[in-house]
Amino acid sequence: MTNVNDNLFAQQFRSNQSTVLNGIKKLCKVSTLKNKFPVLNWLPKYQASFLLCDAIAGFTVGLTTIPQAIAYGVVAGLQPQYGLYAAFMGCFTYIIFGTCKDVTIATTAIMALMVHDYAIITPDFAVFISFIAGCVILLLGLLNLGVLVRFISIPVITGFTMAAAFTIGSAQVNNLFGMKSPSNQFLPSSWQHFFTHVTSIRLNDSLLGVCSLIFLLVMKKTKNIHYGNRTIWKYISLSRNSMVVIFGTLLAYLLSRDGSEPFRITGNITAGLPFFRPPPFRTHIDEEEVYFTDMIQTIGSSLASIPLVSILEIVAIAKTFSKGKVVNASQEMIALGMCNIMGSFVSSMPVTGSFTRTAINNASGVKTPLGGIVTGTMVLLALAFLTQTFYYIPKATLASVIIAAMISLVELDKIADVWKSKRIDLLPFMVTLLTCLFWSLEYGILCGVLINISFVLYRVARPQIYLDTIKICGYDICFVDVKQRLDFASAEYLKEKILKFMNENRHDISLIIVKGVEINSIDYTVAVNLLSLKEDLEVLSCDLICWNWNDSATNVICGLNSELRYMFKKEQSIEDVVNDYYLSEA
Repeated sequence: MTNVNDNLFAQQFRSNQSTVLNGIKKLCKVSTLKNKFPVLNWLPKYQASFLLCDAIAGFTVGLTTIPQAIAYGVVAGLQPQYGLYAAFMGCFTYIIFGTCKDVTIATTAIMALMVHDYAIITPDFAVFISFIAGCVILLLGLLNLGVLVRFISIPVITGFTMAAAFTIGSAQVNNLFGMKSPSNQFLPSSWQHFFTHVTSIRLNDSLLGVCSLIFLLVMKKTKNIHYGNRTIWKYISLSRNSMVVIFGTLLAYLLSRDGSEPFRITGNITAGLPFFRPPPFRTHIDEEEVYFTDMIQTIGSSLASIPLVSILEIVAIAKTFSKGKVVNASQEMIALGMCNIMGSFVSSMPVTGSFTRTAINNASGVKTPLGGIVTGTMVLLALAFLTQTFYYIPKATLASVIIAAMISLVELDKIADVWKSKRIDLLPFMVTLLTCLFWSLEYGILCGVLINISFVLYRVARPQIYLDTIKICGYDICFVDVKQRLDFASAEYLKEKILKFMNENRHDISLIIVKGVEINSIDYTVAVNLLSLKEDLEVLSCDLICWNWNDSATNVICGLNSELRYMFKKEQSIEDVVNDYYLSEA
């Protein structure tokens, strides 16, 4: 007995050893390294002609990234320089791990909004969230769990995005008109503050803010001008954020030289590059030390919602600009996780793919992810040499940049499309939108997902089953056509529907045929219910035949009762099945 156990142990050990060795060999393969480090795929094929295209694209994206980064730092409730801290490390890291040449990594308005409630406590929370979110995203990517984003439908994404746009845009209304308001005021508090402090509106800020907003919206359309040099019009349109910020800054500087303050300005921005150091795993709040576990408890559900939204944004953007290529969602998650982890070492808040900047990158003709070097370098140069200039950026100008970006996120055409295609899908959209607006973004997207899952569960529990009385070879039979697979959730439903039909037609029918072409598998619960159904039908003097069921489903039932194999008919026409049955009954 001991020898037998020793042999079994030795066999199991060799099997496990073989599995581990095969796994190590697979990890060491060149193909695996190229999959995990996509830069090894495209860099050896890099052509000199790509360099200029990448440089132009990176420079153009940088012109948009810098003003938006400053603005989103403010949205997050942080000092403006934190937005810039989040705008360069992702550009460099994505070059190594990213798969889509167009994607640009930086903080976004939605990420800034989601981290806001924690960042206003202390900036350390924003950096800590970046690290933790990065670890979560990286782990999900390594486990190939990119499939999780499929459970979030387009109506839910649209509702979430629109709610975020309304919230962020509303928070900037006061700044647009030069009014002072607490930095943590969002919808609906921001509108309440606006209408109760109308007398505080500043004329200069209002004119600058409104004119800047109109300019941005008009300039966005210049890329569609068909006369003249269209390339020039395109780059003018792409540079609109930088143009409005430069104009506003110059105007504020010139008008304030006599000591006056014509506009509310951004103020001091800490100069210099951030230190490269580990993210904070403990911090101080009101002179009280807060440890790692306390920080985790404070963040709570955002530990799940922030990584989820980050993944959702980057995967959606990568798919949009993939141009027919298959997007490796898990590798994009690995890239995003590394961007957040590395960013946390330079005091970055959470980052993800930016749709606006990715669209600019694509429109600028980028050839490879190497364009990110130029964008990241521009941000570093801005931190090193331009922070004194940023002092004069009017808050009304930054507000116009943010509101213009938010307007582009309100996709009313998608709502119209949902209305025309399937109106029931407006329910998860509305639930997500209203919950995000009046409760929180985290719970809003969760409620939307739950509504979608309830739709899926309902369809599983209530499969499409068509019952009808048809006459074949002179006999009336009940023909049951099941249009999808059966599992435990739908087992009772099938039984109830057939019995209800038979109780209404019991004097006319003595045979039921269940078509099983589209039933690819069943489980134990379904098998038990079918056996129970057969017994109930015998009480009603009726028999059951399963026609054209596959072997997998047949074997599940026959495994419970092998004597029932006769009720499964294959490779016969329905006429032959009916004839054979009634001949045997005669």
